[in-house]
Amino acid sequence: MNQEHPITPPPELFKQWEDDILNERDNVDHVLDCAWRNGFQAGADQELEACCSQLAYWGVHGYNKLYEARRPKPPSLKEQALGALYAIATGADDTREFHQDLETIKQALESLPD
Repeated sequence: MNQEHPITPPPELFKQWEDDILNERDNVDHVLDCAWRNGFQAGADQELEACCSQLAYWGVHGYNKLYEARRPKPPSLKEQALGALYAIATGADDTREFHQDLETIKQALESLPD
């Protein structure tokens, strides 16, 4: 593996994928799919940061808007829970998504003060 390439995922990420595969032997295809997607995401993030750095070096103003447009903030837990509730209510989920959506709603409820 060429660790000198600028968009090679860091060793910690490879270790995480390895651990996930060893812990999820019955679901290796899902783990590999997630690793593949996360690997592309890590490389894309590094490339975007390099582009923004180059724009800043050239004195381009507003380069942070490029970053914000290409990497919008993830939805809040509240927004995720509302989306999960909608998916459950409309029957849009398969079994795996249904359980993930229930977990999201549970996390949102647990985060509320008593």
